[in-house]
Amino acid sequence: RRVYPGFMQLSGFMGMNLDRHVGAHLRMFEHLVAGDGESARAHRRFYDEYLAVMDMPAEYFLDTVERVFQEHHLPRGLFTHRGMPVEPAAIRDTALMTVEGELDDISGVGQTEAAHGLCRNVPSERRRHRLQPGVGHYGIFNGRRWRNEILPDIADFIRTAQP
Repeated sequence: RRVYPGFMQLSGFMGMNLDRHVGAHLRMFEHLVAGDGESARAHRRFYDEYLAVMDMPAEYFLDTVERVFQEHHLPRGLFTHRGMPVEPAAIRDTALMTVEGELDDISGVGQTEAAHGLCRNVPSERRRHRLQPGVGHYGIFNGRRWRNEILPDIADFIRTAQP
């Protein structure tokens, strides 16, 4: 079957911010030369995780790009699941939290928050939006900011959103 190779996705991600990645590697070597092994280890841990990619079915990747990012099926009322229309306005009893990264160059600021407008029947007290300063797409889901700031906020939201 045809696949979208993980290394291609990684190349695209890294190419969007090549100067940042090159600079990070240069700083790692500077830390090593200065005897700062802990900073170098933190760099290695980050990139061990960041570079761990996997292939995905090409059809899945291409369908997602087309339906979500190019044709905007969900906000246009065209999105379906198993042949049935997906109607975000029908959601009433589920809490909704969205998280965005200020520096996200994959899903721009406002794209995720737009779910609140689509899910207009979720009561305001059961909604939360978080715009995380200083993180990009990857940092929303992994790393120090995820562990120390975003995850605790999500956990708090889950606890307080219980009916």
